[in-house]
Amino acid sequence: MNCNKIHKNLIFFLEGELPTEEMQAIEAHLVECPTCASFADDMNRTLGILNQEKTPKLNPFFYTRVNARLEQSQQIPITKPIFIRLVQPVAFSLLLLAGIYTGFKLGDTSTLQNTAMVTEQEMIPYWNALDGEPIENFLMQ
Repeated sequence: MNCNKIHKNLIFFLEGELPTEEMQAIEAHLVECPTCASFADDMNRTLGILNQEKTPKLNPFFYTRVNARLEQSQQIPITKPIFIRLVQPVAFSLLLLAGIYTGFKLGDTSTLQNTAMVTEQEMIPYWNALDGEPIENFLMQ
């Protein structure tokens, strides 16, 4: 085997993921070639450092904290969240209906038109009376 092919397959060799024939061929080449053997040794040390960093150090108190949290969550009454999940949509629906009803009442123009006509009819006598008052007539001009 040549050195380039060894370098390409070296990680798989160190992980033990190659077929047995290729593993034996790479081992034989590493015995014969000191450059590739040195490179394989450096790669093996690098992978060892990476594997050490992959495994996290466990906190000894982690299990006790998780267990305490689980016990606290079991003490919360289950009816409270169910009650909140039922009351909240009902309250929202009632507010929505009240808003729609108020919108219809505010948007009803039939009462406004009648009120405007009544107000205009009530104002006609006052406008007619202005002709009889000389001071108001003078001020209006």
